[in-house]
Order: sequence, then structure tokens, then C-alpha cells
Amino acid sequence: MSVPTVSSLSLSNGPALLSHFREVFLRTWDLGFTAFGGPPAHFQILHRRFVDGADDSQWIDEQTYQELFAISQALPGPASTKMAFSIAHAHAGLLPAIFFFFIWSLPGALGMFGLALGIQRVGVALPDPVYALLSGINAATVGIIALAAVQLCRKAITDKLTRALVVASGSAGLCYNALWYLPLLMVLGGCSTVAWDCWLGARVREIKLSRRRDLASSEVGEDSIRMEPLNHAEQSTAQHRRISMPSTHGEPYPQERQVVPAPAAVKHGLSIKWGILTILCFFASFIALMVLRGALKNPPRSFSLFANMYLAGTIIFGGGPVVIPLLREYVVTPGWVSPRDFLLGLALIQAFPGPNFNFAVYLGGLTLSRSSTTLGAVLAFFAIFLPGITLSVGFQSLWSALRRKRFVVSGLRGVHAAAVGLVFTAVYRLWQIGYLTPSESSGVSLADEPWWLVISVVTYASVEWYGTVPPVAIMAGGIAGLGWWGAVARRRM
Repeated sequence: MSVPTVSSLSLSNGPALLSHFREVFLRTWDLGFTAFGGPPAHFQILHRRFVDGADDSQWIDEQTYQELFAISQALPGPASTKMAFSIAHAHAGLLPAIFFFFIWSLPGALGMFGLALGIQRVGVALPDPVYALLSGINAATVGIIALAAVQLCRKAITDKLTRALVVASGSAGLCYNALWYLPLLMVLGGCSTVAWDCWLGARVREIKLSRRRDLASSEVGEDSIRMEPLNHAEQSTAQHRRISMPSTHGEPYPQERQVVPAPAAVKHGLSIKWGILTILCFFASFIALMVLRGALKNPPRSFSLFANMYLAGTIIFGGGPVVIPLLREYVVTPGWVSPRDFLLGLALIQAFPGPNFNFAVYLGGLTLSRSSTTLGAVLAFFAIFLPGITLSVGFQSLWSALRRKRFVVSGLRGVHAAAVGLVFTAVYRLWQIGYLTPSESSGVSLADEPWWLVISVVTYASVEWYGTVPPVAIMAGGIAGLGWWGAVARRRM
């Protein structure tokens, strides 16, 4: 991608800037109300809206879309939100992209803020049918997240190594969970593909090729076949064919697969210097905030909330499904939000449009409910979205130079595969706490009742094979939960 100077920040060309704001609003005003289904559905919506169609309606081309997709997957934070922001940034500039971010995220955020206000007026115990409804929604959500993991696998797995990374990261995520652990798995995944593509893979291929040559020379004697020497043109053709041939195992060599196409044209962006400055400023703010977080003995809860959400937005890779267990650690363990309220919000966020990171708005409002619900919601909203958006702005400006580096492309391949593996851990962790009952406020495993497995499987199949819209499938899971309560649970009382 070619990146121009910081002209996208300039306000001197007022009419052009207003034109970009108007275009962004007219093309995106409805997405905040209709973007259901989580990141996999969001990526498809963004592709249809901004890549498909006539040339005059395209904001970016296919190549640019794939490059922005790689950046959004490799950086921390909400993947689909970063993707939407980066598309608008590339097409219209930084300020219209910020405007698009609020169009994209605010409707769902306001809905979660209203839920935080309402849940404070709900008693400790809920009617039994409500628990059945929410358990059915959670079971359907498990099916949706499992489908998202499978769909992401189809894009992340490009060879045997990435397939192994998906399995390894998913297995490692199931066995252990800590704040530093998930980013470490991402780094190890990137290092694995860099080592293979840039060194180990080439050595292995050289050894295999040498063995094939030795085997061929032993089977065919020197005097058994007399071959006429090739002329110069034939030698060039044969050499070209050898270079372009895939491996004998049916998979192309990594260096052939990682050929980087010519840069695509991008209308707006920051210069490389401004991009580096943006990244440095972010890491400086992050380090300062974490130092204060550890140094203060009794910090105000508002500061602790902002610091925890800022840390979550910085270290979370893999998007919304991965953020769930981490946010639970940050707000339930300190006693800020009850396990019941956490699970209620988790069940209902699935039926809201926009990014799943809006769940932080609900949790922030409950965290500061005794002082200011509005302040808590606002602090959590900006803290969890700011890291990913800031890093997207910085690295998008550097991508024109980094995309030519083979180790960068290889590293992104490994990071992406490891992130997809961790999505499967989100399925497991939600499964373990998805069954809500009046006696178990912290949630129990959905495996305690076979009906929830039926809902998960049917949800998966209906969305994958029959094209059911995810919000409809999730609400159908809630209705199935109510049906289970009327037919089975009520008789047990």
C-alpha cells in the first residue's frame, strides 16, 4: 500500500473533508444497527459493502482488503472494529474514520449502557424461566463461536505448520490461563512460521531434493540413457518449470506462497514518521499506566477500571470471543461485578449489534454503579477500544514498508493461526459457565443438561448449512431454553 503524508489530518481543505464525512455517513449509518453475528459476519458485511460491487462504489480493492485483514488480525483489540476503521481510514482519512468508528460501535454501546442501568434494579433472584432463557442463549452462542472458529480456520490454515499451530495454541489455551499467556502463544506462533519459512523449511527441502537426486542416480545408470544436450532456450524453459513447480506433496513451497504483490493504491494515511510516533506514544502511555497501576496501593476504582480495560484492549488477540474470560478475571475476581450479572450481560450481548467489546461498557457501568454508572461506561468504552485503534493507525502507515519483508509476512501467518486456535478455548470456557440456575450464580457447565448440547449443535448447523442469521439463531436458542423449562424443569420442582 502506498502511504501519503499526513494530509489526512489537515483541516485546511474544508469542503473535501465535509464531503468525506457525508460519504462515510451515507454509506455506513445503518451498520451500527444491523451488524449482528460477531467478527466472522462483520468481515463478510464489510467485504460486500466496500469491496464488492461497481468500481465507483468500492472504497478499497481486494488486495488492500486482504492486507488490512492481516493487520487487524495480527494486532490486539477488536478485529472487526479495527478492520472497519482501517477501511474508512484508507479511503477517507483519519477524522472520517474516527467518525465511522462511533457510527459502528455506539448503538450497541448505548444498548449495553441501558442494560447496565436496568440490571441494577433487578433483584438478587430472577424468575426460573429467565434463567432457562439465558442458558439457551448461552448454548446457542457456544454454537456461534464454534462456527466462527471453524470459519477462521479455513482462512488461517495454509499448510501443515499452521494447522499444527491452531491445534497447539488451542490445546495450550485449554490447559492454562493467565494474563501474559495468550500474547506469549501469539509470539511463539509467529516465531514458528518465521523460523520455518526463512530457515528450517528451506533446509528440509534441500535435504529432500538431495535424496531424490541420489535415488534417481542410483536407479538410472549413467550409460542407460543418452540425452542430447539442451540448447540455451530449452535450458531456460526447463529451469523456469523447475522453479514454478509445486512440491511433490501437493502443497506449494512457502516462498512461492508468500510472494507479495505490487502495492495497492490507498488514498489516505499517515506518513511513516507519524506512524512511528503514534506507536511510540501508545507504548509510553501503556508503560506509564501499568507502572502507576502497580505502584498505587489503594487507587480509586475508576482508575483501576480504566487501567484494567486498557490492559485488556492491549493484550487481547483474537477479538471478542477471547475477551470474555479475561474480562471476567478483571471485574468478577476483584468483586466489582457479581458472577450472575456478568453472565446475564454475556448472554444478552450476543443479541446486540456491533462489536462484542461493547460488553466492557456494561461491565464498566456496573463497576462504578455506586458513584456514576455513566462515568464507568465511558471509561471502559474508551479504555478497551483505544489500544487497538491507535495501533491500527500506526501500523497501517508502516505496512507499505513492512509488507515487503518476508519475515513480517511469515510472522503474521503464525500469529493468525495461533489466534484462531485460542478462539476454541473461548468455546470451552463459555461452555463451562453457561448454564444459569438460581442456586449457582457463578454458572455451571452446560454439560449438566443434554438439551443445551442439542441447542449448540442445531445453532451451528442452522447457521452453517441453512444460512440462518446469527441473531435469529441465538434468539431461537433462548426460546428453546424456555421450551425446556416448560416441558422438563418445571416438572422437577
